[in-house]
Amino acid sequence: MGNQFLGNQNFNISNQTVTAICPSNIALIKYWGKYANQIPANPSISYTLNHCNTQTSIEFLANEPFSVQTFLAGNEEVKFAEKIEKYFKNIEQYLPWILKGKYIIKTENTFPHSSGIASSASGFGAIASCLMELDKTFSSEIRDASFEIKKASFLARLGSGSACRSLYNGLVVWGKTDEVEGSSDLFAVKYPDSEIHPIFKNFNDWVLLIHEGQKTVSSTVGHGLMNTNPYAERRFQEARENFVPLKQILKTGDLQNFIKLVEHEALTLHAMMMMSEPAFILMKTGTLEVINKLWKFREETGHPLFFTLDAGANVHLLFPENVSSETIKNFIETELLQHTQKGGVVKDVMRF
Repeated sequence: MGNQFLGNQNFNISNQTVTAICPSNIALIKYWGKYANQIPANPSISYTLNHCNTQTSIEFLANEPFSVQTFLAGNEEVKFAEKIEKYFKNIEQYLPWILKGKYIIKTENTFPHSSGIASSASGFGAIASCLMELDKTFSSEIRDASFEIKKASFLARLGSGSACRSLYNGLVVWGKTDEVEGSSDLFAVKYPDSEIHPIFKNFNDWVLLIHEGQKTVSSTVGHGLMNTNPYAERRFQEARENFVPLKQILKTGDLQNFIKLVEHEALTLHAMMMMSEPAFILMKTGTLEVINKLWKFREETGHPLFFTLDAGANVHLLFPENVSSETIKNFIETELLQHTQKGGVVKDVMRF
């Protein structure tokens, strides 16, 4: 699978240092459950964030024994290095030179660790971008930009599924669906800007840091529990079906139905966790307090403030930058910040 991305056996390696910056993303239709080789059980669509990103540099020392050293914000991370070594070995058929040197990888996030913002997405996206830069230098192939980004997305997916969506700006689709031309289980594709109403192109995402510690159940374990979840197949089908109304919603600017669909998807994600065996709950008391206050605010004012959730307790507050945005921002700061662990909020916008 992915034969179009097999690497060229003709290459000429040399010492190189490359850098890349890759943003994180937040899914609207959720990916939760996968098959072998990081194939998603259902298609998903995400917004790419603007300020929350990972900055990575890779120093490649040619013809030294294969090894990986990783540094996160200046601190050496041995376990992460072991993970990257395993990842590099898994993708050798696509980059045949990859085990023929030593790597020193330095990475930093612009957002707090364990903040509910997908650092694996931006992290593996940045690594895949660096690897494609090295491949372009070492290989004699002539490839167009479209192929380059598809292969970067393909490689990122093999490190972290959602990372494949971080290689593009705007709305991004991963997973085969008849509703999006060119969509694939192997890599992500950009949702066509021409099919997106202007109201969806100027959006805020403020992330309330309800819980900043380690999650009790990792996303990897959570995905695995979908294999025995009695509601999994219905969930996968629902996600596929949700692309049909979403396509019309995005084209017409139907904000009310967008809110309804996005919040339903977020709650469904967490419902799947509660119906796993064993069951687990990642939401905290503060998560529920924020949601209930938000619903009351929206009902009383009509202002388009809504939420989505990742696989954790923290709340992504979504709202368009328009005439009501200052009222919404004031409400968040006066009424919702009190439910965070340390008053923490990451203020971001969607990247188009």
